[in-house]
Amino acid sequence: MGGKVTLKDVARETGVHVSTVSRALDPATSDSLSAEVVGRVRAAAERLGYRRNNLARSLRTRRTMTVGVTLPDITNTLYAPMVRGADGVLEQAGYASIIVSTDDDPKRKEKMLDILLERGVDGILDIGALRDDPQILKAVYEGVPVVTANREVEGSSIPCVLSDDAEGIRLVFELLESKGHVAIAHLGGPDHISTGWLRREVFRRNLENRGGPITGAEIVPAHRFDEDEGYRCAVELLESRPGFTALVCANDRLALGAIQAFKDKGLSCPGDISVTGFNDLPFLHLIPPGLTTIRVQHFNVGRFGAELLLKMMTDPEAPIPRR
Repeated sequence: MGGKVTLKDVARETGVHVSTVSRALDPATSDSLSAEVVGRVRAAAERLGYRRNNLARSLRTRRTMTVGVTLPDITNTLYAPMVRGADGVLEQAGYASIIVSTDDDPKRKEKMLDILLERGVDGILDIGALRDDPQILKAVYEGVPVVTANREVEGSSIPCVLSDDAEGIRLVFELLESKGHVAIAHLGGPDHISTGWLRREVFRRNLENRGGPITGAEIVPAHRFDEDEGYRCAVELLESRPGFTALVCANDRLALGAIQAFKDKGLSCPGDISVTGFNDLPFLHLIPPGLTTIRVQHFNVGRFGAELLLKMMTDPEAPIPRR
């Protein structure tokens, strides 16, 4: 068949109405047809080489069938399963993901969000939210559906999907106490990120409940969630509070940096200092001596976030729970 294949061509091939072809090829409406009709139409469309004109469709429906996904660091393996979980849901519904990296930099995030809004995305899944995040709130004020995943915007009503950070920190604290540790320190995450702030506050509450002394030297906050900051903070702890026997780190990358710092100082893990992480990155079992860590269901965080966003985009009046 010469020239561009149209809906009419597919309709002629299958013997159904053009509107039926359109519904069969649209994931959002194909459920209204029988599986036999949908299969026959899609097979014919593929055989003829039909390609949907999404530009024309977006002009008609005022939807671009695209979703913006913001990441704090596209090189961090932590976020790959979140994106995969989200993309599986969005692709099934006919949406394409536009992924941008903010580097946890408010100015860069503003720029990336402006690009997404200019492209007319139908919604945003923000995996790189900050506790105080005027950039993402701007998108909400403009009427764009937004869901945050893994982090939350403090004091906002933006739906979010979070892991149970409080329970994770409580479990590692309880484990270390059961092993006889009394002098337990914490290498905290950045203040401006909800996961860093909350995990540190939960650690502090565990210290208070234990009845032990609380000093600033027992908790050192990192500026970033990476190995370099883990190294720096571990050295600071050794200098300000020598004698601690266990270290609860706010994430695995901080823990890996701390372990390297202890090694460089002639200390062994866990012989001299026990170290725990948070997130259970996929390669940890390959790094001796291994790392005790809290497993987070990253794939499901992304999947649930995308499901919430999809509900907001397709049914704005539906009640949206926080997960």
